[in-house]
Amino acid sequence: MKNRVLLENYFLPSDLERQIGAFVDHYNNHRYHQSLDNLTPADVYHGRGAKILKMREEIMKQTIRKRRLQHQAAAA
Repeated sequence: MKNRVLLENYFLPSDLERQIGAFVDHYNNHRYHQSLDNLTPADVYHGRGAKILKMREEIMKQTIRKRRLQHQAAAA
């Protein structure tokens, strides 16, 4: 949404409130933040950050192992 220009007109206050609520929901629950190690603020706030980072690390290790095996098989 950073580069998106919002030129919408809201004729009812409830429309504007709904759009603001949608933006806040997206920002807190769906958008990854680089300053938070690519986690959402909700994950960090609720204490799920360490578990997610640990899971990502395990996935990365498995991927590297698979790539090494594939490389060794191709080189042989």
